[in-house]
Amino acid sequence: MRQLSRRARRGTLALHVCSSAGWLGMTLCLLALGLTAALTGSGPAAEASYRSMKVFADWLLAPLALATLASGVLLSVGTRWGLARYWWVWIKFWLTLAATLASVLLFRARIDSTVADVAAGRPILPYELVIPPLVSLSAYTFMTVISVLKPWGPTKRGRRGAPARRRSAGPGPRAGSPGSGRQDRSPAADAWNRPSAPGRRSRSAAPAPGRQAVG
Repeated sequence: MRQLSRRARRGTLALHVCSSAGWLGMTLCLLALGLTAALTGSGPAAEASYRSMKVFADWLLAPLALATLASGVLLSVGTRWGLARYWWVWIKFWLTLAATLASVLLFRARIDSTVADVAAGRPILPYELVIPPLVSLSAYTFMTVISVLKPWGPTKRGRRGAPARRRSAGPGPRAGSPGSGRQDRSPAADAWNRPSAPGRRSRSAAPAPGRQAVG
């Protein structure tokens, strides 16, 4: 895929950060409401907590999850990081995909059924809506940490594609590119190390400063 322009990359990055932070914050709210419903001794308070969870699930859960997944994939395939070149990107993709599917298809349906059971007066398990947001919160925290630390290095696919990317990128990696652990050489250094044309005196044979060249 063609790499994103600087403006598109910044816009996609802003969308990804905002949607990820919103998803994390909403999960904290769902966990707080689930704990409130499980620990309170009041039936009306528990019902109000479950209905509040349904509001979050109906209006925010799917949009935030899908926006996080889509913007993350676009940032991966549209930049030098790639989707399967580095372990932290690859693991984060699968965790985000699993969390999105579980949140949209399973957790949301569980909230709807719990609210229906409460409205009908049927008994429910006290912590059935506490464990899902707790697991989700752990996964989101882990993904946030590896996004900052970027551990584990390139995958086997990333190592295979590294020589081809270096050849297409020219002499040496660009500044700020993934995997670049060395500083870029300056144009003057490249010109100094470039072989001289036939018939011209090599610049490496120039006399050192302070010494007079022998004619």
